[in-house]
Amino acid sequence: MIRSLAVVVPARDEEELLGDCLDALRRAAAHPRVRALPVRVVVVADACVDGTAAVARRHGTDLLELSAGSVGAARAAGSRHAVRLALAARPGLTGRQVWLAHTDADSLVPPGWLAQQLAHAAAGWHAVVGTVRVADWSGHPDGTADAFRRRYRRHGLPAGHPHVHGANLAVRADAYHAAGGFDPLTVGEDRNLVAALEAAGHRVKRTTRNPVTTSARRDPRARGGFGDFLLGLDSLTG
Repeated sequence: MIRSLAVVVPARDEEELLGDCLDALRRAAAHPRVRALPVRVVVVADACVDGTAAVARRHGTDLLELSAGSVGAARAAGSRHAVRLALAARPGLTGRQVWLAHTDADSLVPPGWLAQQLAHAAAGWHAVVGTVRVADWSGHPDGTADAFRRRYRRHGLPAGHPHVHGANLAVRADAYHAAGGFDPLTVGEDRNLVAALEAAGHRVKRTTRNPVTTSARRDPRARGGFGDFLLGLDSLTG
């Protein structure tokens, strides 16, 4: 049974969007099926030169500041920090009882996001891999949104979907450690972790329920990531 829950949020120069992200997480933590548990939010301000850290402090999060310039390193450091805090706060707690959820600072989780993850954990799943959606296509050419929806849904799986997003990913702490954790990469750390979990035989739930709303901005933080994928669609439809 899960007895402690943490959400890790890597952020790089996200002072404009982080507050909304943290407000959405607060609502998810207040869900009737979640609020009885301790929920810790760890913001990892990585190589920031703006007010990201100040926003995290104002929202009362656990703040970790790095200069790695790598989302994989930020997720890994945030996960270590979150587990360490959870175990210190509750003597006798084990990794099997700690749940690590992950999202991004430019993303908004739905109110039932954590509650549904806990339901999957109670059913014996070791990790949950969700989907994303984009609410605002401002600044993108006409046709990009339709191209995204067509490509995103093209390759379905009988048991879920093929996508992996750090913005909508969760894993039990013991399974996370057994799989080797996040690699310190600038892109692809989320896919590598899920591949390692599946290769090790951990139960990974792929679900399209409770998608996370993410940014479609045209200044992606990581080359080769989701933002670059959208820019590629722009070039095909613009």
